[in-house]
Order: sequence, then C-alpha cells, then structure tokens
Amino acid sequence: SQVGFEEESQNPPAVGHWKPLMPSKGNKEEPETGCQDAGGVDEPQSMEQLNVSRLRSSSVEIREKGSEFLKDELHKAQKELKLKDKECERLSKVREQLEQELEELTASLFEEAHKMVREANTKQAAAEKQLREARGKIDMLQAEVTALKTLVITSTPSSPNRELHPQLQSPSKAGFRKGHGRNKSTSSAMVSAASQNMAPEPVSRECKEVDSILFAEFQAWKESPTLDKSCSFLDRIYREDIGPCLDFTKQELSELVRVAVEQNTLTIEPVASQTVPVGKVAAEECGGPKKCALSGLPRTCKHRIMLGDSGNYYYISPSCRARITAVCNFFTYIRYIQQGLVRQDVELMYWEVMRLRREMSLAKLGFYPSEM
Repeated sequence: SQVGFEEESQNPPAVGHWKPLMPSKGNKEEPETGCQDAGGVDEPQSMEQLNVSRLRSSSVEIREKGSEFLKDELHKAQKELKLKDKECERLSKVREQLEQELEELTASLFEEAHKMVREANTKQAAAEKQLREARGKIDMLQAEVTALKTLVITSTPSSPNRELHPQLQSPSKAGFRKGHGRNKSTSSAMVSAASQNMAPEPVSRECKEVDSILFAEFQAWKESPTLDKSCSFLDRIYREDIGPCLDFTKQELSELVRVAVEQNTLTIEPVASQTVPVGKVAAEECGGPKKCALSGLPRTCKHRIMLGDSGNYYYISPSCRARITAVCNFFTYIRYIQQGLVRQDVELMYWEVMRLRREMSLAKLGFYPSEM
C-alpha cells in the first residue's frame, strides 16, 4: 500500500544489520545478507499494517454497532419503564378507589350497626317496661289471692259464710265488720277505696290524737317499707301487739302459727266446709270439734287451721281464730303498703295501722264478734 511505501521510503533499511527472518527448511540459523534484509522487509510490514487497519476498521464498526444496539436497548427500556409507570399509576388509582369504597362501606356498616343497636335498645326498654307492668299486675293478683286465701272464703247453702254475704248480718254486726280491709280488697282500686272507708268509727264519738313517736316510726318505715322486724316500727308492734296476741298455751304450736302468719302460709277453714271421706284420712287433725288445739281448753271449734302445705289441720276456738285473724289483717295491710297498692295520705294509713293494732289488743283481751 501507499502508506507502507511511504514508511519504507522514510525509513531505509540499515546495511550490515541482521534481521530475523523465517528460517528455511535446510538451515534454521542461516544468516541473511544485507540485500536480502533490505528486499524482504516490505511484505510483512505491509501485511501487519493491513491487519492493524482492518482491526481498527472492524473495532470501529463493532463500536458503532454496539452503540446502536445499546441505543435500541435503551429505547426499549425507556418504553418499558414508561409502560410500567402508567401501570403503576393505574394501579394507584385502583387502590385509591378501593380504599374509598372500603371507607364508605365501613361507614355504612357502622351506621347500620348503630341503627340496629338503637332499635334493639328501644325494643329492650319497651320489653322491660311491659315486664315491670306485668310483674306489678302479678304482685297485685298475688296480693289479692293472699287476701282471699287468708280469709275464710268458703260458703255452702247449709253453712253460708256471713263475711262473704253481708246481707245475712244484722246492721250492728255489719257495722262491726266495716273496718276489715282484706274482706273488701279484691283489686288495687278497691284497696284504696276500702282503705278510705277504714277510718275508725264512729268518728264523731271518739277523739284522736297522733302520737309523735309512733307517727315518726311509721313515717320512717313508710319511706322504705320492709317486713324485717328489726326496724323500730315493727319491733314495737311485735313486742306490744303481735307477740302477746299469738302467745297461746301451746307454745310450740304458737311458734309455728307465728311463722306461718309471717310467711303468709296460714289457711283457716270452717269445719263444716271440709268433709273427710269415710275410711280416708286426708290430714292429721289435732284437737277436735270440742277442744282447741292452741289453748287446750274444751271449746266448740268452728274452724281449723293448716300451716303451709303440710296437710296437718288444727281445730281452734273462736277466740283463737279472732286473735290469728287480727294479726293476719295487720300483716295483709302492711304488705299492701309495701307493694304500693295503698295510695293514701300517710296520716290515714297511720290511723288504719292504729285501728288494726287496736283489733289485736282487743282480741288478746278476749273480745271478738259473735260471728266468730
């Protein structure tokens, strides 16, 4: 080539120097002359320069192709990156939309739950109100049943109960019976009406004065009515009235009667109203039609008592029945007050309690109506 020729012209071969050449087959170390050296140098150098130029051109070409390839790959990567960015943006929007829908759904669920809770509370309040009303009615009915059970409510054509048939009584006896509250009370309304008619009679013939101590004790008890005899109001009545009135000769039976009266489980029945079949003893009968089980004295017994559900009957005299009935009347009235069935002024209730205490005192002293 021209380049090699120029290089050779500028650099003439040196005479007298040895230059290694390709050894011949016959002599590997055969020295070459200066002429041979000068004449054989052009061709290898030109070949080497040609190879170098080729290498340079090929490296440039490879570099250009590599740069083009890298540019293509860079463009592809940028395009893919843009696509990824768009996909990420779309997914972000989807996530935001889902979060918003989830918040709205959660809010609606909470609102619905609060609404259901409010409705449930309203229904529960209504149900509790109905339950309280039902319990009040049940208590009222139980009080009525207790009042009727404590009284003698048995009447037959042959032996009518004069307490249930006032028309059979004389005017004087009917006036004596006027203050018996439990015979008249068959409902809460009738209790109030009967209680108002229970004023001591005759009002115009006797004078009354409220005892401040007794009235204060009754007022304190009325604020929180209870049947616990440890309070001052009932403790006094137990000591002064109930205890002496139920203190019979037969001490053991007297204690059982007192407990039955307190627990409201005492039953009084006329003797003629219950007939025991021949050959069958339904209950153990103590005393007899001619002997009182409480006093032990020979008396004509028109009634008998049963304590709870024991089935044991005890014949009692009219005097003992009057004492037991007087105590039962007192307990029935204060139970009505405790259950809220008596709606009167405090002073009127106080005087009714005093009247019932007077009945217990008279019965203890042996006074009782002839109908007993």
